[in-house]
Amino acid sequence: MTKFSDFALAEPIQKRVAEGGYTTPSPIQQQAIPPALEGKDILGIAQTGTGKTAAFSLPAIHHLLANKRRAGRHECRMLVLAPTRELARQIADSMTGYSKGLGLFVTSAFGGVPINRQKRILERGVDVLVATPGRLLDLIDQRFLTLSKVEILVLDEADQMLDLGFIVPLKKIVPMLPKQRQSLFFSATMPKTISQLADQFLTNPVQVSVAPQSTTAERVDQKVTYINQDDKQRLLKDFINNENPDHMLVFTQTKHGADKVVKNLMAVGIHSAAIHGNKSQPQRERALGDFKKGKINILVATDIAARGIDVDGITHVINFDMPNVSEQYVHRIGRTARAGASGISYSLVAPDERQFLRDVVKLTGVKPDVIALPEGYDEPPREEVASRIYGQKPKKYGAKPVRSGPPKNKHSSRKGRPGGGGSGRGGPGSSASSDGPKHWNNAAKSFKRRQKSKTDA
Repeated sequence: MTKFSDFALAEPIQKRVAEGGYTTPSPIQQQAIPPALEGKDILGIAQTGTGKTAAFSLPAIHHLLANKRRAGRHECRMLVLAPTRELARQIADSMTGYSKGLGLFVTSAFGGVPINRQKRILERGVDVLVATPGRLLDLIDQRFLTLSKVEILVLDEADQMLDLGFIVPLKKIVPMLPKQRQSLFFSATMPKTISQLADQFLTNPVQVSVAPQSTTAERVDQKVTYINQDDKQRLLKDFINNENPDHMLVFTQTKHGADKVVKNLMAVGIHSAAIHGNKSQPQRERALGDFKKGKINILVATDIAARGIDVDGITHVINFDMPNVSEQYVHRIGRTARAGASGISYSLVAPDERQFLRDVVKLTGVKPDVIALPEGYDEPPREEVASRIYGQKPKKYGAKPVRSGPPKNKHSSRKGRPGGGGSGRGGPGSSASSDGPKHWNNAAKSFKRRQKSKTDA
């Protein structure tokens, strides 16, 4: 299928697609739309920016139009689960655009905003509900939603769902659905846990896959600098001033870390904003909106919040903190390699993060170029140099303690007390009793003197 018109989509949907300026389907759309139109379950592996939202939305809208049943009170006909509120809103906005004028009602439900408006909307029923698992269960528990009439289930960013600990909510939600339904799972990676989840919830799924994680990593010009943790903020500031990036995404491991980076950048006149779980929904939307419009060039985010970022033209990704899960690295740098584009990523690696880099290299098969620190920066402890960073077990961080006195000899593994009857460490049967360190021989002599004193007594 080389054109959207080749798909057996309903005429009104074809019209919406043409009005949107879409003519050629992406690889994931070419693979997923035909079997989805046949009503088959789908297990898709695709990165962000490959067009997977349309891959499940267009055939789903086709089925909802073909089955003219209206949603009853507190019902939804199609349920889309997303790990973050940003992604949920993004999917809902896309599906609203695809179904404009077709008589379908699309809404979203997620935390961070008052629940009462969502209750009022669901009270009269909706065709498509895009929700995060936590808010969905809240609505079900409060009897404002039933899943007994769901015809289509979509699980987007399934790997991120599991990373965020949503496996328990998912196992509560899915049994509430009718057994006769179509299910579509999409994930950027395929760990064993996703395969197990698919085996449990999908029926004879058609597997489609595009842009494996190694391909994404290869499209990005990856660079790494070894640096002391305390110097990262200064290097980031210098990098921004030198490179003057158009759209740069900075990743931190924690919410506090994101706020700290923004505070320090703002203090030197670099306009930036942070998005993370502690920000209110209006704050997150304002920051993302300013980033899209170019009002700010630097957006600092945690991994969770960034999963809903749908921004083209991101030129740089900075790993201010290395992720402790290798797959997150692929998600991060993929923000600047969307839909086949290229990009640049820089990782600032502190001594205690070097193992994380090894894990990333093992996953992607790509070794980032090492960029030396500029003048004026202290070199980090040379625990590993660049030529040794890949594939070797890290040494313990810090200098080895210096022993006072002569070094100990290696002893037999057999146990015994110093100078006692055993043949272990320091005992008569051990070489340490005569040739070992002085303090062990002293202990043996002391023990003999005590034994002699007892005999004399």
